[in-house]
Amino acid sequence: MTNPTETYYPGLEGVIAGETGISTIAGGLQYRGYSIQDLAEKSTFEEVAYLLIHGNLPSETEFASFKTRLAGARNVPDAVYTLYRSLPTDSNAMDVLRTGVSILAHHDPDTGSNELSASIAKSERLLAAIPTLVTAWARIKAGNDPVAPRSDLDFSANLLNMLHGSEPAEVERHALDVSLILYAEHEYNASSFTARVAASTLTDLHGAVTAAIAALKGPLHGGANEKAVEVLEEVGTKENAEPWIRKAFETKRLIMGFGHRVYKDEDPRATILKRFCMEISPERNATEWEEMADIIEKIMWDEKHLPPNMDWPAGRLYRMIGLETEIYTPLFVAARITGWAAHIIEQHSGNRLIRPRSNYIGPEPQSYVSMANRG
Repeated sequence: MTNPTETYYPGLEGVIAGETGISTIAGGLQYRGYSIQDLAEKSTFEEVAYLLIHGNLPSETEFASFKTRLAGARNVPDAVYTLYRSLPTDSNAMDVLRTGVSILAHHDPDTGSNELSASIAKSERLLAAIPTLVTAWARIKAGNDPVAPRSDLDFSANLLNMLHGSEPAEVERHALDVSLILYAEHEYNASSFTARVAASTLTDLHGAVTAAIAALKGPLHGGANEKAVEVLEEVGTKENAEPWIRKAFETKRLIMGFGHRVYKDEDPRATILKRFCMEISPERNATEWEEMADIIEKIMWDEKHLPPNMDWPAGRLYRMIGLETEIYTPLFVAARITGWAAHIIEQHSGNRLIRPRSNYIGPEPQSYVSMANRG
């Protein structure tokens, strides 16, 4: 029974669900007023993480102190490794990561506090520890021992070192760093909104982050970068690209990596990452993948008017720098924890419980009939 004065928007499309000072996509994606193009070109992921969590770009002294705190919080309790080694090796990496974050909550001295200083401290510790969780599971699943974090490497170099057991080439470190900047925050996306809904109940930061991880796991959100790579693996060659996409149209197959609820003409993050893919593909023997991607992109735009979103080039870029597909979405978490933390802190700072109404489409009022008389 719909109230005639109320309007239903499926998926909340176009609905303004709150106010934020963290990011906007109006006039181009910006984090706290800084364009994503400037941040990707001139900044580092660690500096962007500070911007999102603390609300401003750091001074040299603030940044040095921040990096020292992050480096000192990269280790995780032995209980994490013990549990990880007991899990089935076919466990989903995002499920394992969600469990790891829950374990960290039990060991964090500020878990029960939503005070601003406590939430910032917890955010920094999670930011530092999540790469350790991600890489530890990847290595344990492969039958290898985890690699201890290093305090002398920056965020991206340390992550890749823990994953592969050796320091990365600069092109790999830089490519990952830029991708993390672009993945860090994106307004009221599904996982950030999930975090805010959870935070609006005044649950703690770790609880809201685990809810966000669960939302990000879905193939229509974070898991799309993995599916985009699967598309190119299935296509196989540039000669097969057009026949494959034509058949996909005929069978009404959903092509992951294209279209966006908000970006109708261009995802600026995809444009930035595509340049990286084009630059490093020759030295990574991946030029055919770029050619396949270009053919598919052109047909998708010409016939469906769907631009590639960030997941389309991100999956290719991660493959070029030697990352296994299963780790793509956990890497998304390693970046988006900064945006989630900012949203949770902002929600707690001026909280109102998020409790929307629904549009009832069930039966009209009915009279109760006793079980004996129901026939």
